Amino acid sequence: MQLQIRHRARKKKKKKKKKEKEKETEVSMSHQARFTREQVLQQLFSQQQSSEPEEDAEEAYDREEGCCSSSSAAAQSAAAATPIGVPPGPTTHATSRTHDVASTFRLFVTPRVENIILEMTNLEGRRKYGDDWKGMDETDLRAYVGLLILAGVYRSRGEAAASLWDAQSGRAIFRATMPLKVFHTYSRLLRFDDRETRRARRAADKLAAMREVWDAWVARLPRLYNPGPEVTVDEQLVPFRGRCPFRQYMPSKPAKYGIKSWVACDAKSSYAWKMQVYTGKPIGGHPERNQGLRVVLDVTEGLLGRNVTCNNYFTSYELARQLLERKITVVGTVRKNKPELPTGLLAVKEREVFSSRFAFTPTATLVSYIPKKNKNVVLLSTRHAEADVSDREDRKPVIVLDYNRNKGGVDNLDKVIGTYSCRRMTARWPLVVFHNILDVSSYNAFVIWREINPDWMPGKRNKRRVFLEQLGKALVTPFIARRERIPAVKATAARRALDHDDDDDNARPERPATPLALQQQQQQQQQQQQQPEHPASSLALVAAAAAPLGAMGQWVREEWRGVGASGEAVAVRRYPGESVGDAGSREEKDKDFQGQVGRGFAVYMTKNRHDDAQGSAG
Repeated sequence: MQLQIRHRARKKKKKKKKKEKEKETEVSMSHQARFTREQVLQQLFSQQQSSEPEEDAEEAYDREEGCCSSSSAAAQSAAAATPIGVPPGPTTHATSRTHDVASTFRLFVTPRVENIILEMTNLEGRRKYGDDWKGMDETDLRAYVGLLILAGVYRSRGEAAASLWDAQSGRAIFRATMPLKVFHTYSRLLRFDDRETRRARRAADKLAAMREVWDAWVARLPRLYNPGPEVTVDEQLVPFRGRCPFRQYMPSKPAKYGIKSWVACDAKSSYAWKMQVYTGKPIGGHPERNQGLRVVLDVTEGLLGRNVTCNNYFTSYELARQLLERKITVVGTVRKNKPELPTGLLAVKEREVFSSRFAFTPTATLVSYIPKKNKNVVLLSTRHAEADVSDREDRKPVIVLDYNRNKGGVDNLDKVIGTYSCRRMTARWPLVVFHNILDVSSYNAFVIWREINPDWMPGKRNKRRVFLEQLGKALVTPFIARRERIPAVKATAARRALDHDDDDDNARPERPATPLALQQQQQQQQQQQQQPEHPASSLALVAAAAAPLGAMGQWVREEWRGVGASGEAVAVRRYPGESVGDAGSREEKDKDFQGQVGRGFAVYMTKNRHDDAQGSAG
């Protein structure tokens, strides 16, 4: 009996202390404790931040680029790369190394990343094919990546690869780059780690199959771009329904199943500044507590003098306090079950629609806004220190307006990536992560290229599509030039099929020539008669024929090979020891060379014994 009385007395005492604590919190958050924004910022940012110059940090990174760096070293380099006062945009490191579209992309998919992939892929190829494996080099890998990017440009993510290589309905550049069988072989054998030692590493790291490539790639993101004053932190879900130890189910996302990543990006340009794959709870451990706080602190490591916008999964008073110690402000929605919220802000009954209630501490501001009857939204901000309300019809507080303006950075990144994504159907989750690396790298490269070249394609709305198409063609062009034989394009194959049908059907009557056809023949004869008697040299004719093909090509022995303006493989060949009349029958005589089409015409070059040449278009 006495024990029960003591227990009740102890319980009453605890309740009394709890009520007194809540009362003290409400008093401290009253309007009497209001500070102006200037006073708060002066108190927080009074100490001058000392940091090394950006060029010195980048030079140190260049010296260590060939070595494996840990996550802490990457965080320290990121901190040195974003000091207060540096203008937003590409860093000096990125600007000095950007020469064309392909070089901008290689800022992210670096030779170190390529070497890891090539080493592990060739190791897997030798295990599977033995001495028959020819080996994969940088040109092969870049051509494979270029085809993935081009497939995304042509909106072929859900289309079978066989249809892209089809002679009638496919794209000529896919057949000109590599056979479909080789593309499938690379997709099957592409590896990012040693499969034989993966089991031991996976016991401590679920991302062991991609860890080395992922860490090398993520370390590059903050080195190349300084985010603006507004940064967004949110989650990204890459669609995937296959087997994966950390696949997530998110019913609020369109894909619902996939691989989740935490992303910090610039709110204006949506440049992905730092990313982190969520691998679930630790193996054999308990679920992580205060995960949102830990994630924001990780992905904002190195940011100084910025404002972070995040949703209610991340926002808390403790997060705001720790970010202020790093000279970072935060604006975000708050869940109503947080213990630090005063009861006066949670009450919604008898409150007028579009009304707001504010509460203040020396470092933070809370606002409760009623957008509709019996529903409120609570936001926390360490950036605002006054009860400012807009003069709009809905009377939204300035905190709500700033949150709505900057909350969509990661969502916009997902939207633009999904428009031209290079993702392909696969059952292996490392390939899904690799495809996402390519998507994010191509978009980040586009952001850097656009800001370095502001006069590039002014007034055009399809800049990103043109950028990706040029990038894909630049990556596949060296592989096309190296091929010993370029396959026939659609026009040549169709013409051969018609000629074959004519040979089989001898009884078919010949169609009479129409008056329009006769007129065209006469015009061609007149043009041939008007040609000068002294033809130009062979090199001049080849250069003139290759001029409309653009700069994407190179000389290989006696041919100029490249990619045409419409995506077709183009070749210009010189034939020694032949007369002009042999040009029309060249296609039938030489089965190894088939006419390559550029903008709808095929170019054939002939050369006589006196080293003079004339061209004929077919």
